[in-house]
Amino acid sequence: MTNPRKRNIIMSFCRAFKSLGTALPTLLSVVLLLGLFLTFVSKQFIASVFTGNLFRDTVIGSAIGSIAAGNPITSYIIGGELMNEGVSLFAIAAFIVTWVTVCVVQFPAEAAILGKRFAVIRNSLSFILAIFVSIATVTTLMVIQ
Repeated sequence: MTNPRKRNIIMSFCRAFKSLGTALPTLLSVVLLLGLFLTFVSKQFIASVFTGNLFRDTVIGSAIGSIAAGNPITSYIIGGELMNEGVSLFAIAAFIVTWVTVCVVQFPAEAAILGKRFAVIRNSLSFILAIFVSIATVTTLMVIQ
């Protein structure tokens, strides 16, 4: 007889490997799209959009994250690439928070299922709170370091 604990570990490993296999196409597509983005969008353009102004960068990052909604794993990859391009941490934090919480693309479905009023209030509050959360997160990080 095999040890039940050993069997559970092997089953967990198999599930994790299967999960990685399912997420791999998404991760690869994000990496490829980032490569295309960085090829066609210059550093000068990114620097002109993200000027270093705390509030402006945070709002722009929030707006981009709201429109381009997705799963958290891909937002970390995109955030890392934006950081390599010199985008402020405020904009990146706002982008990651709104990427996951605000869904402009999925708004019609959310409004149909949960009601238009609820969808508008939830997305508006998520957008506004994402700005505050990103500023608080980066400020806390600066204090800690």
